[in-house]
Amino acid sequence: MLNNIRIVLVETYHPGNIGAVARAMKNMGLSQLTLINPRVFPDPEATSRAAGAKDLLQQAQVVSSLDEAIADCQLVVATSARERTFDLPLMDLETAAQQMLSESPGGNIAILFGRETMGLTNAEMLACNRHLYIDANPDYPVLNIAQAVQLVCYELWRTQRKALHTPTEPAPYPRQDEMTRFYTHLEKVLRATQFIIPQHEGRVLDKLKRFFNRARPEKTELGILRGILTSVEESLERKPSQSTGQHPPDKH
Repeated sequence: MLNNIRIVLVETYHPGNIGAVARAMKNMGLSQLTLINPRVFPDPEATSRAAGAKDLLQQAQVVSSLDEAIADCQLVVATSARERTFDLPLMDLETAAQQMLSESPGGNIAILFGRETMGLTNAEMLACNRHLYIDANPDYPVLNIAQAVQLVCYELWRTQRKALHTPTEPAPYPRQDEMTRFYTHLEKVLRATQFIIPQHEGRVLDKLKRFFNRARPEKTELGILRGILTSVEESLERKPSQSTGQHPPDKH
């Protein structure tokens, strides 16, 4: 149940934190570690802090963008101590662990941890489906990144141990790269229909992306949405061009 759950560290500054995260993961049975643009890696400090989890560092995936890190994931969970304005479903640690474990047999799941100094950006939050909040002292709720990973991994381990070993149907959710292609298709159609006007674009695309990330359409539902967009495109292609003065024949 834990094999498909991926810890993603975004632009980690201190290499020692990467090693401490690897150790925390291995303590709790997780093995997928992805690093987005770490400042320094590999590094002797990371190796030293990893202790018996050096194998996780050796097999860690290093990528240059968030899109690359989550492309094959069906659920992306952001961790943040700050309240945001994106209206993502906010989950406590126990609820998040239950959902992630229930879906993990069906596909990859990513848990994002941001930079030591500033966490995740709003744009990175916008790419996620859920917002995980670790309850802590409101006077000082910000955790060290390795501590945060340790708490999340522990709750996943604890929840897995308690879970009933019953067959689970694969979750019928699209991967993030499929959602990205849908957003590209949606933008193309909205521009073709002039719903989006270049001079007055506003934030409609961000708001639509936020809506669909929150709603999480299933694979079949996404297929229906793509079919609707294709139908609109075909209708536009059949429509006579107004610039040439063409009109459909009169019906008598």
